[in-house]
Amino acid sequence: MDDRLYFRQLLSGRDFATTDPIARQMVNFAYAIGDKETGEAVLVDPAYDSAALIDALDADGMRLTGVLATHYHADHVGGNMMGHQLHGIADLLEQSNVPVHVQAPEAEFVTKVTGVGGDQLVSHSSGDTVMVGDIAIELIHTPGHTPGSQCFLVDNHLVSGDTLFLDGCGRTDLPGGDPEELYRSLHDRLAKVPDRAVLYPGHLYSPEPHKEMGATRQENIVYRPTSLEQWLMMFGH
Repeated sequence: MDDRLYFRQLLSGRDFATTDPIARQMVNFAYAIGDKETGEAVLVDPAYDSAALIDALDADGMRLTGVLATHYHADHVGGNMMGHQLHGIADLLEQSNVPVHVQAPEAEFVTKVTGVGGDQLVSHSSGDTVMVGDIAIELIHTPGHTPGSQCFLVDNHLVSGDTLFLDGCGRTDLPGGDPEELYRSLHDRLAKVPDRAVLYPGHLYSPEPHKEMGATRQENIVYRPTSLEQWLMMFGH
């Protein structure tokens, strides 16, 4: 599928939302994934400026057919964050009526934060597949940062949201966070992802924007503990 896969990593404050100081500060990544032959594409975590992201698809000859949300935090899906109202999926749906794919445990939180009704969300379980043309995107439920956090695996590209960064991992001290679940997500639920797969995180928190999973597992401190007990000593709260 390499020749058919359309995949773009877009940095907030640089590639879109260039005049938004919060977008520049938060350095979120949005992603576009699609099928070059059919022209269908989905956007992952289209916060800050969905119109610009849709325009980027249009410029590449792609059309939006859906949204994938890694988790409910406003810097990923829009909504209120510390008194600031961030643009996100609610605004996108006014421009394009497409399904928004979430893990079932996250649906109520996405609705609460964004105002998007449950009838506009498609709830999934881990292992479900979303098809974009003939491109299959596997949804992997990775709770810990939030109850319904999910990662997306497509043709050896792992889009991880805030579950896993190149250095470190998502916080567990926010509402819905659970350090034990995050340990299991990193060490067990993502164990199926091959070392040759490339990790694409939810924020630019490292000098590089992406890295192979094998190198991440060797170099990221979150993989240093070899047991839950060691993990909780280092990362529990």
